[in-house]
Amino acid sequence: MIHKYKLNGYNIALDINSGCVHVLDDISYDILDYIDGNMEKECPCDIIEKLSEKYNKEEIVSCYNELYELYEEDMLFADDDFLKNAAEKLKEYSPIKAMCLHIAHDCNLRCEYCFASTGDYAAGHRSLMSYEVGKKAIDFLIEKSGNRRNLEVDFFGGEPLMNFEVVKKLVEYGRQREKECNKNFRFTITTNGVLLSDDKIKYINENMHNVVLSLDGRKEVNDKMRKRVDGTGSYDSIIEKYKNFVSQRGVKDYYVRGTFTRNNLDFSKDLMHMVDLGFKQTSIEPVVADEKENYAIREEDLPVIFSEYENLAKEIIEKRKNGQFFNFFHFMIDLSQGPCVIKRLKGCGSGNEYVAITPEGDIYPCHQFVGMEEYKMGSVMDGSFDNEIKEKFAAANILNKPKCKDCFAKFYCSGGCNANNILYGGGIDDPYDISCQLEKKRIECAIMIKAALSE
Repeated sequence: MIHKYKLNGYNIALDINSGCVHVLDDISYDILDYIDGNMEKECPCDIIEKLSEKYNKEEIVSCYNELYELYEEDMLFADDDFLKNAAEKLKEYSPIKAMCLHIAHDCNLRCEYCFASTGDYAAGHRSLMSYEVGKKAIDFLIEKSGNRRNLEVDFFGGEPLMNFEVVKKLVEYGRQREKECNKNFRFTITTNGVLLSDDKIKYINENMHNVVLSLDGRKEVNDKMRKRVDGTGSYDSIIEKYKNFVSQRGVKDYYVRGTFTRNNLDFSKDLMHMVDLGFKQTSIEPVVADEKENYAIREEDLPVIFSEYENLAKEIIEKRKNGQFFNFFHFMIDLSQGPCVIKRLKGCGSGNEYVAITPEGDIYPCHQFVGMEEYKMGSVMDGSFDNEIKEKFAAANILNKPKCKDCFAKFYCSGGCNANNILYGGGIDDPYDISCQLEKKRIECAIMIKAALSE
């Protein structure tokens, strides 16, 4: 299977099964239109005939021979033995390795697009996780982790800094337990920055493996959606704190992460605003929401968004060629090796290798499922755990998703977000179409960037 496209002056062909990317001249690009996947050693006469008005016979034969060499090396029209060999592996039991710890079902912002219903997850009341529940959650992760040594805990909300003393106690408890159980915890935290202070910055930089700082970009864009409880914007109260945080972060991982909506389809300006502020690790995600919401992205918005991604890709190329570096999360593709086969087929592992724990100790497949009672998996407080739900999510992979079968992006997006598929696509095995289209455009841009920077 081949996916070929033209972008920014490059003719690109992606061999889907092998992952090989080829940057082609015009004649080689055109020849691929007349090959169905089974190449003959000699250039077929019909290819020569169909392209004879555009190229001479010698050129056609020479280029065909070069493509045939790639074919023989399984770098072009590679078969799918990769999938066949992985099918049995997918049936193996996967221990849990990561946990989203909802340390706070409360927030000091009232973001309009918040999937968590401004922090309380539509529960009708706001709550903070106790130290006792958090300990039970960490013990649960250790118990269910099997022989996995490296474990991840993400402090999430609402706003985790509203319960920061418990965060610190749980980090200490995790460090104690990892020594006892031969485990290694990597702690991360996501924050809106309002409560960041010098002492919190110091602690987070010393103890958190990765940090996500929420910011939507330009002040007017950020403040339209990310408002404080009193209705005022949050930009002015966080921006200097973020600069201070990042200046002290050093080489440790972080992201300044935003959300773009129908209100700012020119989101590349928001990303570049982040870069201009000195943030080198950036992400800006498309909002996922019911199309009835006035800020929701619609099908008719896609051409504008595609253009923005292309503009952003060109901006990255220009800056890197001029010695200026920043990362955009959705363009970070490792074409030399990439994630393991299981990760490519199954994605984030929600409900299987990854779970979320509420302040009350309830277990859900991930943070976006919290409050959906039909997906409640149990409780760390009484030790209950529904393995049938786990098995259902373990079976969610691109081999079982009809839309993914012939999609060139399947090994990069792994079938999309399970929660979004259920909420907006029709089911766990039915990817949400708008997200699919955006992901495909991002992948095309990311590959083109690699081509441009490898010259």
